[in-house]
Amino acid sequence: ALAPTAAILIASRAMQGIGAAVLVPNSLALLNHAYPDERERGRAVGIWAAGASLALTAGPLAGGGLIALVGWRSIFLVNLPIGLAGLWMTWRYAIDTAPSPGRELDLPGQATAIAALGCLAGAIIEAGALGVGDRWVLGGFAVSAVAAALFILQERRAHQPMLPLSLFGNRMFSLTSAVGLLVNVAFYGLIFVLSLFFQQVNGWSAFATGLAFLPMMGVVLPANLLAPRAAERFGAPAVIAVGAAIAAVGCLALTGIERQTSYWAMCAQLVALGGGLGLLVPPLTSTLLGSVEKARSGIAAGVLNSTRQTGSVLGVALFGSLVSQGNAFVGGARTALVISAALLLVAAATIVAGSRKAKV
Repeated sequence: ALAPTAAILIASRAMQGIGAAVLVPNSLALLNHAYPDERERGRAVGIWAAGASLALTAGPLAGGGLIALVGWRSIFLVNLPIGLAGLWMTWRYAIDTAPSPGRELDLPGQATAIAALGCLAGAIIEAGALGVGDRWVLGGFAVSAVAAALFILQERRAHQPMLPLSLFGNRMFSLTSAVGLLVNVAFYGLIFVLSLFFQQVNGWSAFATGLAFLPMMGVVLPANLLAPRAAERFGAPAVIAVGAAIAAVGCLALTGIERQTSYWAMCAQLVALGGGLGLLVPPLTSTLLGSVEKARSGIAAGVLNSTRQTGSVLGVALFGSLVSQGNAFVGGARTALVISAALLLVAAATIVAGSRKAKV
């Protein structure tokens, strides 16, 4: 909030990212320890997801309002009392878990992972402006591939790897991780594109754009609370698949948008997107956490959070390269919607087919 230059602002945002990377996985790990029973864990994760959905709903509204009324610095200042309240609640209510003695940071693994993802995202973004054949774009893809190979090599050889590759020997862990990545690429990429559509095509303010997402994000919360009971009755894979399919239908129904399309003609499709996402997140999260032993629940939660962050980076980079100002924007937005629908349908098919094989 007090940053005098863009460089300090970016560095401060990086520190926020580090804090979030610690906070989210550990919150899920605490849930996994507190609720060993599968049914209870599913309901607890549903409440956790509902809280996150409430934040996603309130965030754009509060942020847009603060920017319009006070200024952009206020959106950072408002986080101070929220953070202090979180610290107090953690100290007051969180249950201690046994630490892993002698656990060390895998700095080479972290460095190669950051390089692989950063170069990949940068190459995808620049490909939209420079072309896929540009030397800088090709160089970015090449560096990303090399860094990814080094990351895998490091994780195989490390005594205490950041990401134990043996986890992916568990079919359900691999399935839910892959589905999580696909869903997040589609969802966060679409949020980015739709935000640009409302602001650049419709000419809306940041606050009005936040209001536009209210029907979509508002339905996520009740869907989060419904999902655990649906998973108990029909099974987690079925609920995940249905949620992904509903979201895909919403994407396909939006592919007919034009520059003149009214907001009200888009509302039902936005609700389908939010409802589908709200249905699939709790059972997906609970299934992934339940697929590993408790001692590794923190790592599993970290992988889940990484798929979310990786998906958001890749989704924004990929879809951002498809859209531009002017008449080409709408065509790029349609392409992004088709890609999102395809990713969501692949996610639905993957979890259904994979879970059947896991039972054999």
